[in-house]
Amino acid sequence: MSLSVLDLYTIGIGPSSSHTVGPMRAGNRFVMRLAEAGLLEQTVRVEAHLYGSLALTGKGHGTDKAVLLGLEGETPEAVDVDAVPAKIEAIRTQNRLRLGGRHEIAFHEKEDLLFHRTESLPEHSNGMSFIARGADGGELMKRVYYSIGGGFVVNEQTAKRDELKPDARVLPHPFRHGDDLLRLGRETGLSVSEITLRNESAWRPEAETRAALLKVWKAMHACVERGCHHEGTLPGGLKVERRAPKIFRELSTNPEAGLRDPLTVLDWVSLWAMAVNEENASGGRVVTAPTNGAAGIIPAVLHYFVRVHGGADDDRITRFLLTAAAIGMIYKINASISGAEVGCQGEVGVACSMAAGALCEALGGTVPQVENAAEIGMEHNLGLTCDPIGGLVQVPCIERNAMGAVKAINAARLALRGDGTHRVSLDKVIATMRTTGADMSTKYKETSRGGLAVNVTEC
Repeated sequence: MSLSVLDLYTIGIGPSSSHTVGPMRAGNRFVMRLAEAGLLEQTVRVEAHLYGSLALTGKGHGTDKAVLLGLEGETPEAVDVDAVPAKIEAIRTQNRLRLGGRHEIAFHEKEDLLFHRTESLPEHSNGMSFIARGADGGELMKRVYYSIGGGFVVNEQTAKRDELKPDARVLPHPFRHGDDLLRLGRETGLSVSEITLRNESAWRPEAETRAALLKVWKAMHACVERGCHHEGTLPGGLKVERRAPKIFRELSTNPEAGLRDPLTVLDWVSLWAMAVNEENASGGRVVTAPTNGAAGIIPAVLHYFVRVHGGADDDRITRFLLTAAAIGMIYKINASISGAEVGCQGEVGVACSMAAGALCEALGGTVPQVENAAEIGMEHNLGLTCDPIGGLVQVPCIERNAMGAVKAINAARLALRGDGTHRVSLDKVIATMRTTGADMSTKYKETSRGGLAVNVTEC
């Protein structure tokens, strides 16, 4: 099994990679399987069943809308986010669904889209099944999918094997662990970003990888810009007011404040992170990095590098994203980036670790220092729970991105003050994160049944 950096960064739709992006992809994949089997035109009814965390917090995360869009042939990358409300309203008022955008069937949401709040499927807490039925009510096809975090979707067989996808690609510098990166750094003299870029040659030419990563950066930058200017209230029962536009105006109109308070730069970092996650919470266009719930951390730290440290040239931006992705791959392979599986340590914690390592290399850090920075970023997020109030990716999620971004900067700076020697390795902290997630009570893993979700009144 091997991963590409472009598996870690996907341009999609909010508010959740596991609860929105994944289910949309699963619905789309099911319709494609029907078409491939020649069963699409015979289908008169489709049932979608959601289990575990998808059932418990799916309404707040837009899972119901995502499933409908996926069945209609939409993808997270291409869907017109501005047209989504009207499209969903049409499906619900007309009780009609166009499978794959072409085969129309009757669809009654209360009967055909079912939330099994007290049941879970065996392989992951984000489980779902789709059933296509013919005119006689008989089952034409059934598929089970798991949304395992970061927009990744696997079928039942793959989930049982505990793998993302088998891949026979031969990489010039394969790695699965932090220790592998340290060894490769010693043997080759390459940086983490250089190792990762050379591995990407197994998927595409270098120029294409660079162009794709710059497209990712452009999408991140655009998301920050939108978030800094979009006023209003976020959807959902919490009635959370967007704060990023107000903070942006205050910082922009008072540049002298930075001269009096050097920590004003951290206000900007917090702003950039919150701007992204307010866009995410509203269902806007975001980059999964590595998840939607933690999508603000890497863009905020990269903005910090560009604005404060002059890292605006394409090569330095590309290397930042390559380094972050290398670290994210290690987490994805050896642990999890799913809040429903290991809590928010798998989302904000991983994004913080990725951003810390990337910033460390961008500021001149060695491979051991990068590994140290990534370890620090996770070590101080261990045990972080996922307890969104009202099942919405808003409180505490938006502020948590700001805190994660600031922590990533501090982790990188601490690592740069040392020589890379440290007591706890990145691999040890990843193993600890995984076991901590396994030990964590289910009520703290994106179910909204514990923590802040039950101790704070929604209204």
